Amino acid sequence: MNIDKSVPEHTPLNDHYQSWAKRNGFRDWALAMIWIVVAFVLFQLTAGIVSVVLFLIFEGFDSAQSVEEMLGSRMDLLFIGNSTGQILFLCLASYLVARLHVSREGRKEFLRLKLRTNTGSMTALTAVLFIVVQPAVWYIGYLNSLIPVPEYFSDLQQMQYQMIETFLRSDGILLLALFNIALVPAVCEEVMFRGYVQSAFEKSWGIWPAIIISGLLFGLFHIQLSNLLPLATLGVLLALVTWLSGSLVPAIVAHFVNNGGAVMLAAYYPDLAFAELSPETAPPVWVLVLSIALAFVIIRQLYRQSEYK
Repeated sequence: MNIDKSVPEHTPLNDHYQSWAKRNGFRDWALAMIWIVVAFVLFQLTAGIVSVVLFLIFEGFDSAQSVEEMLGSRMDLLFIGNSTGQILFLCLASYLVARLHVSREGRKEFLRLKLRTNTGSMTALTAVLFIVVQPAVWYIGYLNSLIPVPEYFSDLQQMQYQMIETFLRSDGILLLALFNIALVPAVCEEVMFRGYVQSAFEKSWGIWPAIIISGLLFGLFHIQLSNLLPLATLGVLLALVTWLSGSLVPAIVAHFVNNGGAVMLAAYYPDLAFAELSPETAPPVWVLVLSIALAFVIIRQLYRQSEYK
């Protein structure tokens, strides 16, 4: 990444260049929506194929087991396949697809792959923000759990949680878990959602619709309806700090802090990490109030330091 000391415009996008999308009559937001669907399908297919191939290489074929049973016995291979799909399509392919919207020279600016003079301080503030906001996110998750969802989505999310819990309760997998659950999603999902999707919606609809919609799409992308509101809330916060900082670095670090903290909590305090959402397991109300107040103070400071005011 390059350090950009110039004061940026309100939007990092260059409208003087006639992009492929504009030349061919495509809306930037429409291309982003299409890419989200395509990237999701390719990511899932690649994750499945890589996981099965790795299992056949290391474990061999057992006709008595189903594919789910085979992969369930080697969760490490499943997570490696998942990371491979994310790196290839959420990150690298999104970087290439951005070329449909801007010139080759403007792609890094479009994706905000630059360091600015205030990136360090903005990154530190954002990391603290994602620590102090956790109690508020917990309460949002509890409210979300009260909303009825179709049984299929509920069963799917429960299966995902059980897989992750089984993986994190295994011995000697902490570094592997931090890489696959924290580092890879932090980089790949930020490149796609805060880099590509948010910028594409910005070009079409402006900054605030882009922040809100990209955050909501981030939540939907995880296919966890009973966890949609907290995921979307985190997505909106990540989008906001990305715009205020003009760089993807604060969001990447904050995303890693959020996921990495969850991994560490599950590794050392699994009963607390996997406790059911209920009033009995909720943080005290004063902690919620303090969480919201501190988050407000930090966001205000981020705004004061921003060059996009």
